[in-house]
Parts: sequence; C-alpha cells; structure tokens
Amino acid sequence: MTNRFNSRVLIVLSLIFAISCSGKEEENSKELPNIAIAGLAIESSTFSPAVTEKEAFHARRGEEVFSYYPFMHGDSLNRQRANWFPTLRGHAIPGGIVSRDAYESLVGETLDRLRENLPYDGLFFDIHGAMSVIGLDDPEGDFIERVREVVGTETIISTSMDLHGNVSRRLAAHSDLITCYRMAPHEDALESKKRAVDNLLERLESGKGKPAYKAWIPVPILLPGEKTSTRVDPGKSLYAEVYPAAEQEGIVDAAIWVGYAWADEPRNHAVVMVTGDNKETVTQTAEKLAQSFWAKRNDFEFIAPTASLKESLDMAIASDEKPFMISDMGDNPTAGGAGDVTWTLREILERPEFKSENGPSLIYASIPGPEMVEAAITAGVGAQVEAAVGAEVDDRFSPPLLLSGKVEAITHGDRNAETEVVIATGSVKVIVTRKRKPYHRESDFTDLGLSPRDTDIVVVKIGYLVPELYDMRADWVMALTPGGVDQDLERLEFSRINRPMFPFDKDMDMPDLSARLIPLSHEY
Repeated sequence: MTNRFNSRVLIVLSLIFAISCSGKEEENSKELPNIAIAGLAIESSTFSPAVTEKEAFHARRGEEVFSYYPFMHGDSLNRQRANWFPTLRGHAIPGGIVSRDAYESLVGETLDRLRENLPYDGLFFDIHGAMSVIGLDDPEGDFIERVREVVGTETIISTSMDLHGNVSRRLAAHSDLITCYRMAPHEDALESKKRAVDNLLERLESGKGKPAYKAWIPVPILLPGEKTSTRVDPGKSLYAEVYPAAEQEGIVDAAIWVGYAWADEPRNHAVVMVTGDNKETVTQTAEKLAQSFWAKRNDFEFIAPTASLKESLDMAIASDEKPFMISDMGDNPTAGGAGDVTWTLREILERPEFKSENGPSLIYASIPGPEMVEAAITAGVGAQVEAAVGAEVDDRFSPPLLLSGKVEAITHGDRNAETEVVIATGSVKVIVTRKRKPYHRESDFTDLGLSPRDTDIVVVKIGYLVPELYDMRADWVMALTPGGVDQDLERLEFSRINRPMFPFDKDMDMPDLSARLIPLSHEY
C-alpha cells in the first residue's frame, strides 16, 4: 500500500515538475527578442553607362538569408539568443546605377515580408551604402525610412555597412546602432556584421535599448579605395584609432566611412559616426576621429606604384618576377566598372611581344563576350574560333574587339560568369565570360586549367589587390586605364557633390568638424 502511495506521489510530483518546466520553457521562449533581417548591397558607379537589374542581386529569402552569416548557423549562440525573421537580403557585384523598377521590386518585397511577423524588437539592416538608383537620391536612406514606416520607431535597428558606403543624415537618424568595416581589403566583413548583431542583442538583452547619443560628422573628403586602403599608412594608422575609440566606457561603437568616390550625389563624402550613452565621450571621440582624418588628407596616395598601361607592360615584360600583376583599374567591376571595356585588352594584343606563342605568357581576366562563349561551345575545346568580345555596355573608349584564337577551356555554372572560356592567342590567354565576373581567388584561374603562379604577367580588372592575389603577386603595378571608375577623379564630371571637397578644392578652408547630435529614431 505504501509503495503504491509513494508511486502515485512520485507521478504527481513528476507531472507538476514537467508542467512547471514546460511553463518556464514557454516563458523563456517568449522572452527571446524578435529580430528581423533585411538588406541590399551594391556599389553603383554613376559614371558607368551600365544599369543594374533585379537579377544581379541574387536575392536570398527566408532561411536562405542565414547562409550569408556563418556566425548565425543553426546551433550558434547568436541563433539561440533571439527569434529570427529573415526577410530578403540581396548582394550584387558592383556595377552601374540600379533601375528604379529593380529597386522598387526588391524593397517592396522586403516590406511585404516584414509585415508578416510584426512586431519586432530589433532589425539587422545589412547594407553596403553606395547604391545609386535612377531618379532617387540616397537609396539607403529611402530604404530604411520605408522600413521604419512598417516596423515603427520602437524597433531597434542595427545597421552594418561597407566603409566605402555613404551615411546620410537620414540613414543616421533611422539607425539606432551603426557600424562599418575597419579594413580595406575587407578581411573583417563578417566580423563587422557579427559586431552589428552582437551590439543589437546586447542592447536588447540588457534592457538598455537605443544608445542615448549618436554623433555624426560629415568630412569633406572624397578619395578612392586605392588611396585609402588600411593595408598601409595613413589609412592603416587612421583606422587603428577606431578600435580603442570603440572600446571606451560609454561608447557602443565608432566608425569611419571613406565614402564612395564614383557616384555624383550630395551624400558622397567621408563620415565619422559614434554611438553611445555618454554625451561628452561620444562627441569628443567623433570629433577626434574626424580631425585625425582631416589632418592626414594630404598623405593619402596610391597604395602601390601607378603607371600608364604602356609603362606597366614595359615594366612587366622587363621583369624576372613571376607573376607580375597589373591592375586594370579604370574598368574594375569590384568598384562599379562595367567590366567590358576593351581598351586594355586591345592594347595588349597589339603589342608585338605577345604575338608569338613564345612571347611572355600573359593571362587577361577577364572580358564578357556572349558571342565568343557561344562560338567556343559550338566549336569545342581545341578548335579555332573568332568572335566579338566586350564593349556591349561601355564602348566609350574602345569598340567591341574581334578576338581570334584557340579554345583551351570551357566551364559552366559560375554564379556570376555563368560560362567561362579560355581563348589562347599568341602568348596571351584571355578569359571570356558570358557575364562579367571579378577574379579574386587562385581557384578562379586554376578551375580553368590556368596556372597564374607560373605565368609571367597576370592582368586583372581590379584596383588594389584582394588578399589572395596580393599574396600571390611577385610584383605589382596599378595601371591608370580608362573606364567607369577612373582613378583620376578630377577629370570626371562631378556636378552634384557638396563643394568645397578635398581633393577637388585643395586650398579649401578648415571645415566644421564639430559633432552633430542626430535625434534618436523615435524623435526624428
């Protein structure tokens, strides 16, 4: 009888415990913040004739969005700290101005998806900051303002950006937390995005909410990334100041934006922004960083030797270093160039040194040429082909090029290029793509059967070399070639940027670098 009684007591106690635990689990689940994710990223050159359409963003939706963020995989700590609602996140390789239809379609879908799971405690707004849209100034400012209309002013928005983005007053006002990369090349991109998420989670979990102060300082400097890389001084020492600044008591984050140099809009200039809860520390820190940037303005120079294309090729041919890399900077698709300017390739193929198979080996990466791709597929590897390449988008400097040569490789399935072929002509191997593609990694070449480390000269449509190419180079020069991202900013036809602006107005007076305290998002 006693045993039966004890068993019943144990069963009752177990049920009570189970119900209690279930209630606590439900309670804990309810306590987790609801956080949405949204964003669009592209650099858009307004000096390129190219127009970027919706498909270029390769938008990911719902659970697919998490694939952008390794620190948000299924069993990660961050994933467990909130109820996440990813909406739409699109990322296009840099290019021309975005069509209004593409922008409205992507933003409209994002807003519709946000409406499905209201309300939100927080939103991770993952953008680049240099998107230009036909007929619209400050697209990121417009985007976040429209997001605010859906989610309301109480939702805490944490904005993550590229340091080559632009921070308008409107974007600053609607962002509660904001940060950007601290390295160029952007080796800390994921680290920066994680910081934006961590800052958001910490402010929500602690109950601190929005930082009390946001200091914003426009700095009238507009320089290309090829002069402001953090790989060398003064960019290196300038950005080294950000880390200790952001770690101060009373500061949530500190950031310096170089801005985007190839768009002619009023928001295009450098910016310093600091957020935190201590007014004096926030304002003084922002002003110190802005003054440091301004003081270094005359020290920014190209971070590698520069020369004309002829001089670059002369140096490369004379060099015993292998590979000797040449950056074809003016049509750099990683900065917004159309990627199909034929001027440089035409100059290379006209050089007598490359006419024979026994000449210096050279890889040219790359030129779009759908007609050549089709011809190569039809003829097959080993066949001789002839077809036009390039200048379908940007023919201002050189017309389409009639390329003749032997098909050495054909590959399919690349996310950007779709199809790549290698055409050998003389001692040059030209990579021709169905659609433009930046060449960043050694595998981009080796997957095509090419050996860049054993090649005399590698010409890449790029500006400063990204890490893998930088580590591969034996020597390097940046060629001052024409295109939509011409490095000679002063010969581009700027008419809408704020003036005076360095380096356009080198003798300008000392600007006002005092901190502007931006209203909090619910006060704006």
